[in-house]
Amino acid sequence: MILYPAIDLKDGKCVRLYKGRMEQETVFNDNPAAQAASFTADGCEWLHLVDLNGAFAGIPINAAPVQEILKTVKVPVQLGGGIRDLATIENWLEKGLSRVILGTIAVENPELVREAARKFPGHVAVGIDARNGMVATRGWAEDTNVEITQLALQFEDAGVAAIIYTDINRDGAMQGPNIEATAALANAVSIPVIASGGISSMDDLRALKACNATLNGVISGRALYDGIINVPEAAALLKS
Repeated sequence: MILYPAIDLKDGKCVRLYKGRMEQETVFNDNPAAQAASFTADGCEWLHLVDLNGAFAGIPINAAPVQEILKTVKVPVQLGGGIRDLATIENWLEKGLSRVILGTIAVENPELVREAARKFPGHVAVGIDARNGMVATRGWAEDTNVEITQLALQFEDAGVAAIIYTDINRDGAMQGPNIEATAALANAVSIPVIASGGISSMDDLRALKACNATLNGVISGRALYDGIINVPEAAALLKS
């Protein structure tokens, strides 16, 4: 399993939100590239970025800090938020992103996701963000009547590289991940699943490793910034 440290970008800064609420932010670093360098120095082999402003606007907003991160680190980087057309996908991949994450568009235009996965094999992931088991879109601001497994199964034969599953009610709340829902999703599809939302301790990481489902990795943010999870220890635990 891979540890994906989360770098959430809002107004050019590295922040964490509470349950996805833009008005409830904590700024952890004014220099996202320095934060990225710190994570990689601690042994992280991937980085997970989110353009929070972009997720609401529907277009990339924090392009400058993303590009600075890409210049700074040598590890692969994945990015979600505001990526909703093929031109934007291609542009980001040309700039050095290893993987784009498509969330809102996976609900609103699933054929575009399939087309992108065909055109850029290995470089397209689907972000499934859910509140009470139902998918939310547009920066988590809009609830849908689409169930998480129902959405994931639409891409079973599409060739997407991964599914990033986030339980919104757990995100930033430091209350532990939704292990049951994560395992159920991973067992329902053959696509690699990355767990996100609420990971707040080494015990949470151990529980995800032992959840009777094969997971690709774990995204963690606030617990890493607060020092509750030791980054080198977590990376080594998941890798073992």
